[in-house]
Amino acid sequence: MYYIIGIIVFIILISIRQINQYERGVKFTLGKYSGTMQPGWRIVLPIFQSMKKVDVRVKAVDVPDQETITKDNISAQINAVIYYKVSDAAKAIIEVENFYYAITQLAQTTMRNTVGEVDLDELLSNRDEISDRIKIAVDKATDPWGIQVDNVELKDISLPEDMKRTIAKQAEAEREKRAVIIKAEGEKIAADNMGAAADILGKSPGALHLRTLQSINDLSSDQSNTVIFAMPLEVLRAFEGFTKKQ
Repeated sequence: MYYIIGIIVFIILISIRQINQYERGVKFTLGKYSGTMQPGWRIVLPIFQSMKKVDVRVKAVDVPDQETITKDNISAQINAVIYYKVSDAAKAIIEVENFYYAITQLAQTTMRNTVGEVDLDELLSNRDEISDRIKIAVDKATDPWGIQVDNVELKDISLPEDMKRTIAKQAEAEREKRAVIIKAEGEKIAADNMGAAADILGKSPGALHLRTLQSINDLSSDQSNTVIFAMPLEVLRAFEGFTKKQ
């Protein structure tokens, strides 16, 4: 009697499996899927049953550098990080042999295909949008595997050296173009202001003379300046009239 009880206790002890909070247990009975076990101590009968643990925490997969060709035939080296988690432990074990390896390969293929659909300018300027497109494609493809893709981030985009020099020259040309435009706009504003000031001075009697005297006064503050003063015609005409009276 005690021998039988001892055997039963021994079988129970070796049948106990601990499933941690961040895991799920996929149980098979006689080789057939028989349920997904939640965290805690669970009984798995030896010989008749087996169990595979699946980590359901969010994982980060580093997608290595990929040689990609953009829509405008520009070569680029791109790497990325994919954040995913197992949403259905049973599917992750039954539907795919090695879901970690499968996701990595799928991400590489999807990234190359997505980059091939956009131009280089769009790839560099809309990195977040490209990442979202890759995420949607990978998430849809991994649904049958019980995988949920949370995020995809493009880490680095490396271009050939000649293309980097071309982009640098283009950026410099754009800066020079912008500087010329800003300078021209400033000169136009200054010319408009000077024209408006000239109209005001021309319409006010004596205003031009006062402005001339003010300028001369400003120049005379420095003794090293030589001032050549243009005599207004009105003054010359006044002298001319004085001479005629004599």
